Formats: sequence, structure tokens, C-alpha cells
Amino acid sequence: MVGITGLESRLDEALARELAEGPGPVGELLASLDARGRRECAIALQERAARGPDTRAAPALAALAEQELGWSAAEADLLLARLLGKGALVSPYELRGAFLTLVPIALAAAAQAGDFDRPRVRALRRMAESLRIYRSDEFAGIRDRMDRLLRREEPVVTGRLPRHVLDGLDQFGPAMRAAHGELLAGAGVAAFLGHCALLDRPRATRVWRRTAAALLGEAEQGAEVVRRLLEGIAAQPEHRVTDVNPWRAVERGLAGDTNTCLVRGLLWAALDVDAEWVVPLVGSVALNAGTGLGGSGGFCRSQPLATTAVAVLGECGGVRGEEAVQWLGRLPKKVRNRTVAKGIAKALEAVAARSGLTPSMLRERGVATLGLDGRGVREVPLGAYTAELSVREPGTVALSFRSPEGRLPKTAPKEVREAHAEELKEVRAALKELKGLVAAERSRLEEHLAAGTVRPAEDWQRYYVDHPVTGALARALLWEVTEDAADGGWTAGLPERAGGGWALAGHDGTARPVGPGARLRLWHPLRAGGEEVAEWRAALAEREERQPFKQVFREVYPLTPAELATGSYSNRFAGHVLRYGQARALMAERGWTGNHLGYFSDGWSSELVKELPAPGELPVGEGTRWRARFFVELVDEGARGDGVARLCSTDQVRFERRAGARGAWAAAALTDVPALVLSETLRDVDLFVGVASIGADPRWRDRGEHRAHDGYWESWSFGPLTESALIRRETLARLLPRTRIADRVELTDRFLRVRGELRAYRIHLGSGNVLMEPDDAYLCVVQDRVRDRGKVFLPFEEDGGLLSVILSKALLLAADDRITDPTITSQIRRG
Repeated sequence: MVGITGLESRLDEALARELAEGPGPVGELLASLDARGRRECAIALQERAARGPDTRAAPALAALAEQELGWSAAEADLLLARLLGKGALVSPYELRGAFLTLVPIALAAAAQAGDFDRPRVRALRRMAESLRIYRSDEFAGIRDRMDRLLRREEPVVTGRLPRHVLDGLDQFGPAMRAAHGELLAGAGVAAFLGHCALLDRPRATRVWRRTAAALLGEAEQGAEVVRRLLEGIAAQPEHRVTDVNPWRAVERGLAGDTNTCLVRGLLWAALDVDAEWVVPLVGSVALNAGTGLGGSGGFCRSQPLATTAVAVLGECGGVRGEEAVQWLGRLPKKVRNRTVAKGIAKALEAVAARSGLTPSMLRERGVATLGLDGRGVREVPLGAYTAELSVREPGTVALSFRSPEGRLPKTAPKEVREAHAEELKEVRAALKELKGLVAAERSRLEEHLAAGTVRPAEDWQRYYVDHPVTGALARALLWEVTEDAADGGWTAGLPERAGGGWALAGHDGTARPVGPGARLRLWHPLRAGGEEVAEWRAALAEREERQPFKQVFREVYPLTPAELATGSYSNRFAGHVLRYGQARALMAERGWTGNHLGYFSDGWSSELVKELPAPGELPVGEGTRWRARFFVELVDEGARGDGVARLCSTDQVRFERRAGARGAWAAAALTDVPALVLSETLRDVDLFVGVASIGADPRWRDRGEHRAHDGYWESWSFGPLTESALIRRETLARLLPRTRIADRVELTDRFLRVRGELRAYRIHLGSGNVLMEPDDAYLCVVQDRVRDRGKVFLPFEEDGGLLSVILSKALLLAADDRITDPTITSQIRRG
């Protein structure tokens, strides 16, 4: 303790007398002191109370907290530092018990000092919120006091940022101060940023925004300050953020608490900047902050920043609204956090409501062209060469270079790389952006397929088949057209140009013009008869035409007798053992969300939920919405170091519905679930099982692990075929006669039988696993050793999918006498 000589001994004496005589001596001492002496006593009393329970200090500290004592910033910081952080004198558990004794004097000092340690006050505010649950009345006043303190503007010194603005508790603050020192020193910038740093919630009030707009207008190069700082956070890698908090935790993220508040303010302030960069930059912040830690998962890099950026996008209107919808449509492919995902849906609804359109219609109107012309090509001059960005049916993105002589080199020529490096960098960035846009449009079209969205001919032509980007996908898909949807007279066909308009070409060569009053939807095999489906599959296979996603060859899942018997749930895919990491990734990709499995609280079971897409022509408040619930459980392998599950087992699938987007969810019987909703849901679950089942791992048994699951592995690896496997069988029946091994193969109910020179083999059509005749010995053939499938066209699963793997294994084993891989030959010759 520093200060007045002898004060510490006088305080000790007063405390001793108070213990012997009762209350009074300490109060008398304080009354005899000036402001400086009282501050010294307060510092000493707080230290004693922090080091151990002392009932004598509490009344004196409470009295001193109500007095004007002229505290300095250094003294306020000392009182706060004793409570939280590396040098704290009290543990978090002890602080919870002594909160009302130790904290008020520190808050009083902070309030009087003007400048104070905001991160510590904000951390104390969070602790007070948790304590409020148990002691609401006692903590109401101190919470309000902290709220007022945190909302208070700090005095601004010209040319110097307040210390809480871009502080050093993360990498972002120091990096921005170093990179933009001159810009941040501009007149009015400190006042503007100080106001931005006060925003500690996702949405800004009108009063806050009016003040921010005024300060932004007064700040020197204010718009540029907003832009540079938002660019910084949009590019900020995740890192270890050391925030002052009661538990001294060190977490990964983008920014600490105070800088997070600052960026929230900047995001809202950006709405008052009239510049083209605003929406793309806010969208980039949402994407960077909303992406999961490590690039995936539901724990995003900064949920506060992601929710704020999404809310700001939802406030955009007019031309900005259309651009904002593009970003809101792209985010769900990367953002898995449920809270942020709900915010994205609300933002889309808000922008749509202002425009008078449905969210789906608004999304289709906001799809960028990225400079592509009607041919789906963008040309960029690079000296004597021309770079060509293109998207072709069925959604293939390419970058090529054309020489002055018309040659097309496969890579960027040396002349371009050396003389036009910056332009080439921009072209490659555009290529990456185009690939992302095509992927998003592929997902959007598949949602329309699953929802049965109906579009008027004018919108279908403008936003789908004629669009420079979406058109490449839409023209490779099968559509249905009708002049009157009520009469059920739908005709299917592939889009083809007819004069100045469009027609749908049937599989038999006929064409039906798409008139101005027509309505169209994507064709789904569930609504077609078996003969029509077979004809379309044969036609596309014959023409060797691929589609952006499985449509003509899509699996369908009607109700089974077993599901009719259970009534409220489906057990069709229950009882499977899946590799959890792979299954979880697939679930997230297909839009299923839920808590993680693992050896921690509530990690023994999980309920995955997916809201099925509603028809795009339905306004938000109309129609019935459906969602599916899929249950999985932890398969106990013994706890691992990271506590994350390695295996899970599957259970029931249930359905719920509600009226519009805001009604309450209610359980639904399977017979009430629309056939399209049921089929698309079970198709997802079949995908999870087909890809992630341990039965699909050819090396499972060879590793000698988890012998308890060998029975399941064998039953799934060689058991009855699922819908996806049946379609695979049907497709192989068409393809095999065209191969060089047509006379050596035959299809049975579950297997493709291959006759080699040394042995005969049976390849299971559901798992791709192989049995050798005559004793059914298992043959392990790893996928990366069976890449050759000849020149056979595959309408789906062509790039490493199971159809490709099965065909490659058949070609390999038909010539088993020429196999040189010892790991395979040793198994074949062993028998």
C-alpha cells in the first residue's frame, strides 16, 4: 500500500477496536480523512476482503462506494485487476460469494475515473447475469450500474484512440493499429470508433444509429475507416483470444469481447455508407465469423459477429437487398451454427417482406452473373492472350486461355504469369467465386426439386434457363410444364430453344412449347409412373448426358407396411453403426443440425433436425412447413483423448409440421406426411448409412478392431439392397453390355458376379465389398487401387462414387491373372 504515512497502522487499529467494541471505529477513521486517505483505505480494505472473508470490511467498502473520491484510472484498474485476470487475488468461486462486497467499490472507481478497464467490467457483468438467477433482487442494482457504465461514452483525446478501441486482447486490434495508424488518427475517428465499441448486442437501436451516422459524417475518411477495419476482420484468421473473464479461459476466435463490440458497431454503421463494397464486405464478415472453428462444425469463429452481420444484411433494401439475398443464400453452405442459421432465415424473410416477394423469389432475382454473357462465358484480356471463364452444362466451371493464334493452352502461359500477375490473380479469384456460386445454385435447384416449387414461365425463362450461371444447371435438368396446374396435365422434357422461346423436348423426340401462361416445376420420379422413369433413364444413358445432381436416377421411398404399422415413426434405417465423423459431416452438408456426440454432458444421444424446404412460391406465413427428426446414439468405444465419438448407431425418424413459419411444431403421423417430404428425408438418411456405415469400409475387419460389430458388418456388407443400391443395379444392367467384360459378368439379386481367370467373384451392389467363390472368402480391395473403369459413361457416381468403384473392381477382377498387387494376389491365391 502506498500513500499517507501511518494510515495502514491506523486502519489496523480501527479494525481491531471494531472487532472488540463493535461498529464505529472504522467509520470514525474514514470521517477524519480527506478523499485521498479514503481512497487509500478503500484499496486496503478491498485487498483484505479479497484475501479472505472479513465481515468488518464490507460496511466500510459499501459506504466508500457511494462517495465521490476522485478516483484515477490507475486506481480503478488496480481494484478491477484484483478481481479478474492473471493477477487476481480471488478465485472465481470466491468472487461469486464476495461479489457484492468486492465489486461495488471497483465500479465506483471506474465511474469516477472516466477511463476504465472495460473488458473486466464486461466480464463482471456476465458473472452478475449468471448470479442473477439465484439472487435476483440483490443483483438487479449492480447489473444496472454496470450497464450504465458500459454504455457511457468515454472522453476523447484528439488524435488518440481510447485504449479499449482495438485493444491488445486479440490479434485483430494490434494488427489494425499497426496497419492503419495514420487513418485511425484522423479527426473525429476516435469519437466514432468509441461510439461503435459501445454496441454489445446484435441489433442497433435507432438512437444509436442516428448518433453513429452523425459521428461517421464528422470523422475524417470515416467510410474508409469502416471499410479497412471490416476488411481486417473479414480476413482475420481464428486464433487464441485471451479475454479477461472469471474463469481465465483461453478460447479460439476472431476478436475479444471489446473488439467484437467495435466490429458490431462498424457493421451497423456501414449501412450509412453509400458504396458498392458495403454488402459484399458485410457478407464476407458473416462468412468468416459464421464458419466453424477449423473450417467446419457448429461452433463458429464468432457467433456474435456472425449474427450481427446477418442482421445487417437483413436490413438491406432495394438493389442492396437483392445483393444481400445472394449472400444470405450462400451462407447456409458454410454456416452450421443453429443460432446463426435461424438469423439467416429471419433476415431472408425480412428482405422479402419489404420487397413483396417470397424469400425464394428474391433469391432467384439476386443471383449474380459475375460478368458472364448469355453464352456463360466471361473474357478477360491479358496482353496478347485472353482468359475465358465459363460455366457449361451440367454446371462445369472452367478457366482457359486463348492465344492470338486461337490455341488453347491448358495453363496460364509464362508471358501472362510474368507480365499480368495481378490480373491473373483476380481472374483466379473470380474462378473460385464462380465455383462457389455454381455450388450454391446447384443446392438451390435441388431444394426446389424436393419442395415441388412451381414457377411462371416468364420467371423460369429469365431466372433459370436464360441465366448465364443458373442456366447451365437448369438446362441439364428435366422440367414439367402445364397450362393449368389444377387439371394435373403435366408434360416432362429437357429445355431446348425453339425460335425466340423455349420448349421441353420429350424422350421420344417430341417437343412442347413453353407458352407465356405456362407454369413449370422440376420433374421428380416420385410423381412419374415406372414406365416413364425407365424411359427417361434409358434416354439420358443413351445420350450420355449427366445432370447437376441425381434427378432422373433419384431414389424414391414410399411408405412400407412396417411404417404403416408403427404409425408415427420410421425404423427403416435404425440399427446401423456409422463412423460418426463422416456421418456428421454429411448431415451438416445436407442441412441437418443437432448437438454433438461424445464423452461429455448430454453427449450420449443426439437428435438431428432438418426443416424441409417449402415450395418457393409460398409466402412465409402460408402453407404447412415440415421438419424431420433423426435420432442417433453414441456407440461406446471407451473415452478418447478429445472426448469425441468415433461411432454412432441410428434410430428412429419422426416428422413434425406447423402452419406457416411461426406456428408451433406438432408431431405428425407418417400417413399425413406428403410423399415428397417423406421420400426426400429418407433419401438423406439412406445416404448417411450408405456412405458412413462401417459396412462400407472394406478394411474394417482386417484391422481387427471392434469385433463386437462384426455381425453387423457382415449383414450390411452383403445384405438386402437399399433403394440407392437397386438403382445402381438397374444402371449396371444398361452399362455392362457396353463393356469389354460383358461376357464375364452377370447380375444377381444383390451382387455383380465376375468370372476371372483364377476365380469367380461376387461384388455386393450396396457396399462394393467382394466375396470369392466357392467358399465366400472375403477379398479386401481398397478403393485407391481400382481407379480404372475404362471409358464407360456413368450417369452418376462417376468420380469415385460406388458405381464407379464397383465397375472398376469388376474390370480388375475379370483379369485377375494380370493383377500384380501382392496384397490382392496373396488373398486370391491363398484359397
